[in-house]
Amino acid sequence: MFPRSLWDVVLPLLEDLDTPRSLTVKLLIEHGELDQLARLALVPAHYCSPDKLFRDSVATSLLRKCRDLETGIDTEQEAMKVFSAAEKQCFVTNARLAPYIAFPNGPMSAGEWRIADFLRSVKQSVGGILGRLPDDLTSARHGPGATFHDVGAKTTAPDKMSSRPTRTPEAGAFEPLWVGTAWFRALAKEFPDRSAPLEVRGNRFTTVPKDATTDRGIAIEPSLNVYFQLGVGACLRSRLRKAGIDLDDGQSLHRRLACESSRSTQGHLATIDLSSASDTVCKNLVKLMLPDDWFGVLNSLRSPTTIVEGKTHLLQKFSSMGNGFTFELETLLFFVISSQVLRSRGVCPIPGVNIHVYGDDIIVPSECAADVMSALRYFGFTPNMKKTFSSGVFRESCGGDFFDGVAVRGHFQKFYPSEPHHWISFANGLRRVFIDHGGVHFFESVGRRAWLRILANLPSKIRNLRGPSALGDILVHDVSEKWRFIVRNSIRKFQVWTPVLKPLPLNRWRPLVQLACALYGVPSVGPFQRGRVAGYRFGYVPWS
Repeated sequence: MFPRSLWDVVLPLLEDLDTPRSLTVKLLIEHGELDQLARLALVPAHYCSPDKLFRDSVATSLLRKCRDLETGIDTEQEAMKVFSAAEKQCFVTNARLAPYIAFPNGPMSAGEWRIADFLRSVKQSVGGILGRLPDDLTSARHGPGATFHDVGAKTTAPDKMSSRPTRTPEAGAFEPLWVGTAWFRALAKEFPDRSAPLEVRGNRFTTVPKDATTDRGIAIEPSLNVYFQLGVGACLRSRLRKAGIDLDDGQSLHRRLACESSRSTQGHLATIDLSSASDTVCKNLVKLMLPDDWFGVLNSLRSPTTIVEGKTHLLQKFSSMGNGFTFELETLLFFVISSQVLRSRGVCPIPGVNIHVYGDDIIVPSECAADVMSALRYFGFTPNMKKTFSSGVFRESCGGDFFDGVAVRGHFQKFYPSEPHHWISFANGLRRVFIDHGGVHFFESVGRRAWLRILANLPSKIRNLRGPSALGDILVHDVSEKWRFIVRNSIRKFQVWTPVLKPLPLNRWRPLVQLACALYGVPSVGPFQRGRVAGYRFGYVPWS
């Protein structure tokens, strides 16, 4: 059932956008065709002005990814189809690349020799970026999510340090490193029956909500594996930074480059997006492109199998989302493949200038884009041509959509709002895209009526919490004349609607587990459960 409170917002917004697309969206909602609504898409090449594209983008995007839409689509099965298709794709690529592993110097055609030379050059580049193996993995850490046996609410660091660890057989090579940690000493003393890791064959496949048309497939890794995977991921990230790829600042850089290249006077860079990128990094590709010692480390920590619907499946991919180094690894591979293509075209790759990679978001010179995509296809990847742009005045990368230098990305409302913090986030998100596109005046003329309808769902005391966007979604963003604050000691303090986070007291766990947590960096007040908010309350936040 489409909520009346949401319809009261959507209707005036669609009316004020006043385009054929906004009328289409209105009719689809009125007639209950929510599956069609979820599948709506735009083709930027069909537009000649940023204003028209933006208006249609707002209408199309608003509910397209809303996972609460009753579309009748089995989103879990859709995710399973994507998983199966990616595994088949990896199988084919593994077979294609196998001869370069088995017979690296065997008889080859001229085309095969060129590929072999390309692979050798890429492997040399990877070796130059990664350098020597680290002497230790001091950055190994627990992730915030579930592991193979740590599920539900028991996924905090002390929970993981109190349960029996799990690992794959190959990860046993890292057990001596683990034995030297306070985590092991706590288990050995407090829970000696849990101090020997439980050996499992691999990870467990599951899905999490993504949008109205499909779930997202992820893997839940064994606890010791993911602990060291995250350490390796941090090391890869550090080595990439030294090579000019800063993943900590990658998204903002990509958006800036996409904006600059969308201007009709430039257009010198192409933005490339890949479909199911992490799920199509096959094992043989990693083996061919990484130095042997680095491949050995990563291969020992990956899960060779996954449990899907109760059955064990031998994985053709190297790693999936859920593995602690997948993001850094795919960034590295796409960077070196793209860089080598540029060199073959006589272009010197300069990170942050004419090439940059953030996960599966790739930016390269427009004149090299076709060759880069050809190389990526050969190595088993699928460029998403709906989100890849090398000509015209539209570019998209890392959540930024730009038409001739103007932001045209709409707001995605990913669930039906029901609580005050939901409505605050909705109001701020909608206002932000209007202001990013056309400034405050444009927002006032086109988006304000819907924005006021959103605020009408808030109690008056919360509705009046106004302040700057820099404070995030703990208050309503508004012009400075409407800000509500008090001044104490020459410091402005804004009243906000803030989440109440209640830590779990450390004395819930054994003394040596508490000590291990303290050494690990868990706050003295105790850990916070992921995604658990006790409630919301009024508070004050200083801002100058």
